[in-house]
Amino acid sequence: MLHSRLLQYIDEVARLGSIRAAGARLHVAPSAINRQILLLEAELDQPLFERLPRGMRPTPAGEALLAHIRRTLQQYRETIADIRDLHALGSGEVVIATMTGLASSVVATAATLFRARHPQVRISIRTMTTLEILRAVENSEADLGLGFNVPASTQIEVCWQTNTRLGVVVSPRHPLAHMDTIPLAQCTPYPLIFADRSMVIHGIVAEAFANADLDIEPAFHTNSIETMKRLATSGEAIAFLSEFDVADELRDGRLAFRKVRDAFSDNIVSLVRRAKHGHGLAGFLLAEEIVNVLQPDRI
Repeated sequence: MLHSRLLQYIDEVARLGSIRAAGARLHVAPSAINRQILLLEAELDQPLFERLPRGMRPTPAGEALLAHIRRTLQQYRETIADIRDLHALGSGEVVIATMTGLASSVVATAATLFRARHPQVRISIRTMTTLEILRAVENSEADLGLGFNVPASTQIEVCWQTNTRLGVVVSPRHPLAHMDTIPLAQCTPYPLIFADRSMVIHGIVAEAFANADLDIEPAFHTNSIETMKRLATSGEAIAFLSEFDVADELRDGRLAFRKVRDAFSDNIVSLVRRAKHGHGLAGFLLAEEIVNVLQPDRI
């Protein structure tokens, strides 16, 4: 065992209120337990237990030490469980519920990296709306959920999140690509790519143009993030997406992302999982991989 048996001795004596009972539970001679406790009390120069006529009771110093001991023992048990999970990691499945743009960029990259290290683990990537992601994680139909503005829930916990905004996505050769930030009005001369009305992005972008009193007629409508990216790559068309939607394209230089001046409000991208529920090691490791890909310095 990585931790001294003394931790178990003290924990059991406190739980059972008796050195003799602790010895019987641990199959250790009571005299050996008593000797170890006395040696520690001498080292600390503090009594850890009150010796009562009918048992043992922790002193305040003993209670403080017990809190540490129990945290340490719990961490040890969790580590042992993780080690056993690693042995069994050669098989199984991780299901992640996410949105279309994130599925084709962040999640696809993270899944590829994860799969290279754990080739026997199957990864299921399911694209959903925000509310569907929430329900899938709450109902344990998905191990992880990754989406924008996922509602809070007592049944889920947030592994990672950050604020982001929609921006202009264009080819690196686009006339606007040299600008750090772009006024919305400067986008209007170019072919605009709008998300289909069924997508949340459509309402955000349409409202921004309306608030800026800009009358526009988009050249393209689509419910496919991949199509938006392809259209932006191939010419002077402008898409409006988050930097996470185009993470891979930004890394390899196929697209450029520029902030829009005073147009879009913050959105929160969150990686979530079910709270108060056993989390498999495979899901935990995939979550770590996703967070690594999501880090701003990686995009």
